[in-house]
Amino acid sequence: MGYLLKHAALRYGALTSTELAPIGIAPQEWAGLNCLNEQDGRSQKEVAELLGIDRTTMVALIDQLQVKGWVERRPHPGDRRKNTVSLTKKGRDILRRGMRIIDECERMFLAALGESAAERLKHDLHTVIVANQ
Repeated sequence: MGYLLKHAALRYGALTSTELAPIGIAPQEWAGLNCLNEQDGRSQKEVAELLGIDRTTMVALIDQLQVKGWVERRPHPGDRRKNTVSLTKKGRDILRRGMRIIDECERMFLAALGESAAERLKHDLHTVIVANQ
């Protein structure tokens, strides 16, 4: 099973990387923007935990997103030692463009299963992930 999950993830990653490249965003950057959009006002540390990446990797990712003008850091209102990260207008725009591409990648990747089996697979994977947290 590990082999299957790993290779499915590698192939899906390659597909999304190829499809997102023309708009200048990597899958990791898109995932970061998507998470930040859904978790507006959370600290970098909290977002890193949600993405399952270490703090150093998160700082580098936020640096990349900030250089591209897609996010901005602000001091946390309740704790000056923390930063919150928010999407800029430019970041929301690239997120919307990427979302359409990601939706199409998912459709293409799961097309061999048919719609109901694809939904079931996503549901079952989510169930397994939640059960093993």
